[in-house]
Amino acid sequence: MRHFIIEADGASRGNPGQASYGAVVRDAETAEVLAEIAEPIGIATNNVAEYRGLIAGLERARVLDATARVTARLDSKLVVEQMSGRWQIKHPDMRELAKRARDVLPYDQVTYQWVERALNSAADSLANEALDQSTYIDRVPGMLDGGLGVVPPDPRPPLRGPGRPGIPGWTFTGEPTTTYLIRHGVTAHTVAKRFSGYGGADLPLVDLGVDQATAAGQELARRGGVDLVVCSPLKRTQQTAQKIADANAISSEQIVVVEGLRETAFGDWDGLTWEEVLAGWPTHVQRWLGDPTIAPPEGESYTDTVARVGEVMRDLLHEHAGKRIAIVSHVTPIKGLVLHALGAPLDAIYRMQLLPASITTVAWFSDGNTSMSGYAEAAHLSHLT
Repeated sequence: MRHFIIEADGASRGNPGQASYGAVVRDAETAEVLAEIAEPIGIATNNVAEYRGLIAGLERARVLDATARVTARLDSKLVVEQMSGRWQIKHPDMRELAKRARDVLPYDQVTYQWVERALNSAADSLANEALDQSTYIDRVPGMLDGGLGVVPPDPRPPLRGPGRPGIPGWTFTGEPTTTYLIRHGVTAHTVAKRFSGYGGADLPLVDLGVDQATAAGQELARRGGVDLVVCSPLKRTQQTAQKIADANAISSEQIVVVEGLRETAFGDWDGLTWEEVLAGWPTHVQRWLGDPTIAPPEGESYTDTVARVGEVMRDLLHEHAGKRIAIVSHVTPIKGLVLHALGAPLDAIYRMQLLPASITTVAWFSDGNTSMSGYAEAAHLSHLT
């Protein structure tokens, strides 16, 4: 079983004041830094920021290996004692944050350890970097902390990541990997405007959805075809992928199903309409709409989804460099890939719309830069009603 160490910290200038969190995930055996995450969170207390850092670290550990044992190290004695069950949690906001942290991984997989502030400097620096630059940070460094040596380089090409700008004046002209990000055709839930995520009803396409998928495949063939079709494991994406493969002379056996391309899990909201969710969880919905780290009850946060699809994209770019790839997925994963491509802030996920069977085109270059030449294009569907 793998063992991760999480170092988490929060910063609040004013307490309450402008706040942020930072989290580092390490391999416990080698001290290799596997991930650094940090984000400004607006006005908050230091305790809230500390909890947010812990949650971010736990969520990333779950993405890396949901079965791993985790040691969470913080310089907040309050958070450590509360999460260890030795101190009561009286403040309602703290109770909610503690519940979120406990829900990330099974209780027996996580232990909590208090450390002196000097031993938590990496997470502290991350939190302050995010606050100073007003940006979301999500990266995998190439060096071990403290000069312990060089981490063997990740063979996968870099992703810019949400909130990380490109290189001014960039002129790289190498052959890119071109991806066509296609949302699946409509299902009964799409037509009824119901939440439809991973873990809910795995519905097939309706007749209109089949026609939309066929049209998307024909459009890609018209543009010169694709070399590879990959899709999420859900029925609606597999059906859409099959129609795209048919139009581009790709056999069923060549379609690659990628678990990480699944839709966000909407938990208790799955299958419900927007009106039903708003009536049942009015406060939770408002928080969810304003904070991508908030998950629906028993569901998955947007932050988790964006991190997950970033890992998928790096794998695809490594394994299929220079190819033309049709990626058939869902609303949130596609938005997440767009965030990675553009270096847009994480909250930009709330400001994008994707029509069923629309096509988003992104070229990914080996130096980490990208070019998006089309977003949610749907002219190929104009003949359908």
